Amino acid sequence: MTAPFDLDLLTELTETSGVPGYEDRVREVVVRELEQSVDRVRTDAMGNVVGTLEGEGEYSVAVAAHMDEIGFMVRHVRGDEDGYGFVELEALGGWDARVLKAQRVTIHTDDEDIPAVIGSPPPHTLDDEQREKTPEVDDVVVDPGLPYEELAERVSRGDLVTMAQTTERVGETITGKALDDRVCLFAMLEAARRLRDPAATIHFCATVQEEVGLRGARALGVDIDPDLALALDVTVANDIPGFDAGEHVTELGDGTAIKLKDGSVITNPKLHERLQSIAEEEAIDYQLEILPAVGTDTAGFQHTAGAKPVGAISIPTRYLHTVTETAHVDDIAGTIDLLEAFLTAEDGSFDYTL
Repeated sequence: MTAPFDLDLLTELTETSGVPGYEDRVREVVVRELEQSVDRVRTDAMGNVVGTLEGEGEYSVAVAAHMDEIGFMVRHVRGDEDGYGFVELEALGGWDARVLKAQRVTIHTDDEDIPAVIGSPPPHTLDDEQREKTPEVDDVVVDPGLPYEELAERVSRGDLVTMAQTTERVGETITGKALDDRVCLFAMLEAARRLRDPAATIHFCATVQEEVGLRGARALGVDIDPDLALALDVTVANDIPGFDAGEHVTELGDGTAIKLKDGSVITNPKLHERLQSIAEEEAIDYQLEILPAVGTDTAGFQHTAGAKPVGAISIPTRYLHTVTETAHVDDIAGTIDLLEAFLTAEDGSFDYTL
């Protein structure tokens, strides 16, 4: 089964580093791709990217996907003068410390990328209390395998750390780090590439700092002031052993997900009904998303753009906020198809007033 989209670009996006507030490398890829698809591209002082495709009228739509991935900042470099050095971390975004043991990471300095590991002591040496202790991010120590004096010269407080993982095709799925939210960023770039002569002006927004409070989207809601906003993000797929059907939220392979609510937003009913209608007309498989917690850029635009209709399309993803995030190729393709179909049809004539 061949992926029905540009797998090389998706791989580049997911494997490129970019933690909240430091999305530079991803931003370069996004600008490069948007410049081939839209009429103009701009960035702002926060680092958001907006690629605008001019429509025939004054009606405007903002489509948003965030560039940042969860990661870390170096808090402290420690060690003895005659021994090895180690790095302590400050989390950027929400981590479950249980998934960090025995992982490879990359320390990003101004001058170089340094490979390192998050070690895990062998179980033979742990007592019962140590085995039962709930791990915390503050307890995580990074081991670059370097003498302290050399490490202290090469790594500084404030340097950045990301997980090291390749993106792979596994059966009918794509797995790797940072699918949250690079897979949706990819879907947005693919839709921008396909779209021609839209009726509405479309602002393709690659936002920053979503993982630390939807900060980029909140700013863009003010700066762009769209008539309608549609966010793209991954959503939970707990369709694995250990969860009851009612806890799945979404299921891989059942189609793109149209959001009804999450922990931060209740989407406009007319907008999510319109998305469902378009999906049915275009024979695009979809499922409805009711996410009990967390938030997305959808809420960022709703809070700042006034009483405007907001909605969201999500890509079902297993194992969120780990290095093995996993999405189905058909769900990714369906998300691109639905986004393109919606943006093609949107001309400002549909009344979303409740």
